[in-house]
Amino acid sequence: MALHLIKLCVGVSEVSELRQWVRDARKGLDSLDHTTRMFPKRGDEILNGGSLYWVIRGMILCRQPIADLVPVKGKDGISRCRIDFKARIVPVWPTPRRAFQGWRYLSAEDAPADLKKGATASEMDESMRRELSALGLL
Repeated sequence: MALHLIKLCVGVSEVSELRQWVRDARKGLDSLDHTTRMFPKRGDEILNGGSLYWVIRGMILCRQPIADLVPVKGKDGISRCRIDFKARIVPVWPTPRRAFQGWRYLSAEDAPADLKKGATASEMDESMRRELSALGLL
């Protein structure tokens, strides 16, 4: 069973902004990766079908499949982990999540389910999904 990561999507306030970042990366304007300080010790489990679940403004709203975990050294000489992504962004059931630093492991059992194509929530405006989820109605 795959193990996932969860991380705050800093600087992004809507999934559409993350989608634009992916489009830019595919055009060569940006890279399709994220570098973080700590390298996951359970990398093999993550590379077995894991995703990075993005927390956007206090809600887990989507995930991005992880393609690779690459050890890199920063300009300061400190070892880091570059998380390479696949270009697909998958919307998930909105799930509240408090802020935290860095990334955390997320088990498959605790991960929000993907929204199915044609599901009511996927057709809703993102702010409406947030409100309904905060009220426990979604």
